[in-house]
Amino acid sequence: MTSTTQTVCPSCGGPISQADHFCEACGAELTPATPATPAIDTDTEPTVELNPAAARGAEAAPGPCRSCGGTIGPDGYCETCGTKATKPRDHFSEQPAPWVAAVCDRGIRHSRNEDAVAIAADPEPGSRALLVVCDGVSSSLDSDVASLAAARAARDVLEAGNAQGMGTESSRISAVVARLKAAADAASDAVLANTSPDSPNPASCTFVATVLEGDLLVAGVVGDSRAYWFPDNAEAVALTVDDSWAAELIATGVPRHEAETGPQAHAITRWLGKDAPDHTPRTTSMKVVGPGWLMACSDGLWNYCSEAAPLADLTRQTAAAHNGDPLATASALVDWANAQGGQDNITVALARI
Repeated sequence: MTSTTQTVCPSCGGPISQADHFCEACGAELTPATPATPAIDTDTEPTVELNPAAARGAEAAPGPCRSCGGTIGPDGYCETCGTKATKPRDHFSEQPAPWVAAVCDRGIRHSRNEDAVAIAADPEPGSRALLVVCDGVSSSLDSDVASLAAARAARDVLEAGNAQGMGTESSRISAVVARLKAAADAASDAVLANTSPDSPNPASCTFVATVLEGDLLVAGVVGDSRAYWFPDNAEAVALTVDDSWAAELIATGVPRHEAETGPQAHAITRWLGKDAPDHTPRTTSMKVVGPGWLMACSDGLWNYCSEAAPLADLTRQTAAAHNGDPLATASALVDWANAQGGQDNITVALARI
């Protein structure tokens, strides 16, 4: 038995460690200006870095009910009108630069948001953008905590590295691919760190990441989250191929619509997690010529518009209606997916190039 001193997030009260840069429960940034609040010392066995159950319990935002102003009870419901309190993870967004943004939403049918997104970008439009989306597997325990930890760990690795190879185009691509693989390794480690050792259904999630550096675009995937490139004046491109039962059926000639609406349409064949067969991302690269939209998304969006061409049309039309603003466009695409039924968590990350 060892005695450990835990700390709690100053925003939501969730458990954190001194090494954490973000609260895994509410996403609040932890900086020296916002020190963690000491909690009572606990005498416990060493365990994973983050207690997933405690994190979920701390998700409910303190404060008055957003519907009537009443008090939120310990069960997470308003004591006056009975409305369930909104959790910070139910809907959140990121925008590191005006040309790059992401929105992540619980959707309508699910009780919690197991999607996660983490992005980074340099200020100059079209210079450098990093998009990471992870979708927690609903049948696994603690996948909501693990997916967020995975996305942020991968983003941090991609942001820290900037190797350019030996000066040739092939070595430059190889350097970015190596970074993507290192990011997937970090994401996998984060999932494992947030999985209880004796869990009967260990936490797991998908992984998709894109690295844009000038005219070079590289994408990597494990699972069925996706990346697309929608040029303004050329054919839309699906940058990734799913690791799924549906993708295997499509490869054998089964029509896409039939494969993606069948009983095992969303059964994935690769993922991140303790029981994963292989988490090395499959990568693809291309040269970016001319303006367009780069997208990374979860199946909560592409469920309703799978093929690249119609999804590109939807994105362009949505962007035109929102003055080309990436954050407003991503938010509107999330709203559109909810309007189609919102049967899954929804994540949309966009870069306007």
